[in-house]
Amino acid sequence: MAEIKIEKKKTVWPWIAALLIIGAVVYYIYFVDHEVKNDNSVEIENTTNAQ
Repeated sequence: MAEIKIEKKKTVWPWIAALLIIGAVVYYIYFVDHEVKNDNSVEIENTTNAQ
């Protein structure tokens, strides 16, 4: 009789977790880190007395 080799299925969850982590890092680098804060706003009060 011929022998039939049966291989166990490989788990997919570690690959899915790795892709999610890499995706989160790429999202953080390109979308969150590039935000520029502009604290140079100046409020001007209108002191003229126009009637």
